Amino acid sequence: MPRRSLFAMLPALLTACSGVDLLNATVATDTYRRTEGLHYGPDARQSLDVYQPAIPLRQAPLVVFFYGGNWSSGERADYRFVGEALASSGIVAMVADYRLSPAFRYPAFVQDSARAVAWALQHAADYDADPAKIFVMGHSAGAYNAAMVALDSRWLAAEGLKPTRLAGWIGLAGPYDFLPIVEPLSRVAFNWPDTPADSQPLLHASAASPRALLLAPAQDRLVNPQRSTLALAQRLKASGVAVQSELFDSVSHVTLLASMASVLRGRAPVLERVQAFVKSAG
Repeated sequence: MPRRSLFAMLPALLTACSGVDLLNATVATDTYRRTEGLHYGPDARQSLDVYQPAIPLRQAPLVVFFYGGNWSSGERADYRFVGEALASSGIVAMVADYRLSPAFRYPAFVQDSARAVAWALQHAADYDADPAKIFVMGHSAGAYNAAMVALDSRWLAAEGLKPTRLAGWIGLAGPYDFLPIVEPLSRVAFNWPDTPADSQPLLHASAASPRALLLAPAQDRLVNPQRSTLALAQRLKASGVAVQSELFDSVSHVTLLASMASVLRGRAPVLERVQAFVKSAG
């Protein structure tokens, strides 16, 4: 199928399992080594898969990735294209599941994200990664999780850690300031209207925050990029934090992440930006 046709179909296709299967079917299988079903906690959803470069590297950077899905859906296996993209770039990737709404509400998914990052820090050397080069990354709701782990010290503190242990964090089309909540699934996930004000990542930006890379579509119909991505970037910069931010005209909320897959990589330099940001650490 021509790349242009596939890309045009993806916004609809990626809302269904078949669409993710189609995208993953384009991914190489010889560029990474995968270790599946590692548990960072006792719940079945507290699991992750590790993607290592096919050719072992010593002291490689490591990215812990959290997917989106309105905190109510998602499976780590659907994001093989993200793990492959990072591993083929010389980055160890950990793609993590987390507990979902409605069975679990805020802050369960943030707690899980912090626990997964703590597990990554503890086990980085087991997968030829450098514990001093750990990044947290997410898309959409997963970018919210990543932001809270990186910016709000409460969550890593519960694991005996501080956000300063991170080499940086990466947010793709993340919601960082979204009160009042209007989306029905998000209302459930955050117990609206009893959502605490300090659940918003924007409020936690400070001089102590790790450096950040924030990317989003210029015309995102699901998450306002001005209110979230650009506002958070401005708040971090005002606090003296090194932050890179960029909006892309050629992608949507969904295809921003999909452009990391090799078949769609020419539509937006998302992987290129992520790779450069991660490789610049230390």
